Amino acid sequence: MPRTRTDRTDRPVAYPGSSKPPHERARPGTTLRQRLAELRGPDVGPRPLDARALAALAANPGCRRRALLDGAGVDKAALAAALGSPAPFGQSQFALVRGNSFEAKVKADGGTELMRLLHEHLGGPAPDGVLVPDLTAAGPEGRAARTALALREATGSGGWALLDHPMLSLEVAGSPVHLEPDAVAVHPDGTWTVVEIKSFPMVDGSADAAKVGAAARQSAVYVLALERIAALTEGAEVGHRVLLVCPKDFSNLPTASVVDVRKQRAVTRRQLTRLARIEDIAAALPEGATFDPSCPAPELDAAVESVGAAYAPECLSACELAFHCRTKARAAGAVEALGRSVRGELGGLTTVGAVLAAAAGEAGDPADPTVAALRRAAALRAEALGRAEAVPRGGAAAPPGAPGVPGVPEHGTAAPDDGPDVPGHTATSRDGGPACR
Repeated sequence: MPRTRTDRTDRPVAYPGSSKPPHERARPGTTLRQRLAELRGPDVGPRPLDARALAALAANPGCRRRALLDGAGVDKAALAAALGSPAPFGQSQFALVRGNSFEAKVKADGGTELMRLLHEHLGGPAPDGVLVPDLTAAGPEGRAARTALALREATGSGGWALLDHPMLSLEVAGSPVHLEPDAVAVHPDGTWTVVEIKSFPMVDGSADAAKVGAAARQSAVYVLALERIAALTEGAEVGHRVLLVCPKDFSNLPTASVVDVRKQRAVTRRQLTRLARIEDIAAALPEGATFDPSCPAPELDAAVESVGAAYAPECLSACELAFHCRTKARAAGAVEALGRSVRGELGGLTTVGAVLAAAAGEAGDPADPTVAALRRAAALRAEALGRAEAVPRGGAAAPPGAPGVPGVPEHGTAAPDDGPDVPGHTATSRDGGPACR
């Protein structure tokens, strides 16, 4: 079968759209794969990039640091630990065992239960006989080629087929990525449906919205990878509806729901297109830079800081290096540490110090709408604090001669008590005395 773009990673890399001239991209005779291996360190194998990490990367396409580390296959958890900022990531052993057990139950007997759920929610002719092709091959490239061939054969046969853990490939920022969905079903009409099996429960027909959204973004990556194969397969079409299979009501019985991923697919595709090419990022690194966790911490810190990052609080739930980036962002006083929405509202003010100076009237152009809004907010805050200081804690009256505060009697007189709200009940404070009303 014809060689795809992912099969040519062993050749010298020369992307026509690169912003770097050829003599700056890599040393003569050095391929991109070799360069990334040097960044990982000697005898350090690449960590595969899965669809979950790819979806998180697409959600933050401006982070060149994560793009390079993921593209090079760097173990970010080991790197974060070596930098002194370990991240508590990963599933518990119990959750992994439970998830594997549930997936095996769903796919038992040649996927009979899975095909029943697929027919029940997506329709089509009843799956009388289901083809389950063997996808065994040597290496991820071989498995990806075998998967593409099996998809073409199943589409041409005109019947149902179920591909268990197929291997798909997708090019991200100039680097090939291999993805492994739980299953892909081929319909008799040539439609390909992604099947995502999760261990979180679906109670009364609905599941946790955040978890369903994460599964939809992950499935959208699989859809994009399948579309590359479908474009070369006659009569094939990738469905935009994904079958999400979960346990029913905290039991081990499977149930399913259909999730439309058209929005997630469009967003993911646009964000992946915006990613800078890994080749360009690697070419800008200083000589001798490495991300080998066995290196001294100061050397690692210098290498990591040589690559720009785009930290946001959302990274804490998606990136193993987020705690290190947060520490650096806080030390620099970057407003990104406060969130993307805050960063967007502050315009050209990029540090907390600049924001406070603008609010205090010490810097900034008063005609700037952002500066004007900050100064107005500072004035309102000062006014509110001034009123609060006029009323001592406990609700006592203001001292004689003090300006009046709405709701507080002047001249030291106590407010009249109309009596308890409930007959026979007297309101008391925490020390046993009458409570202020």
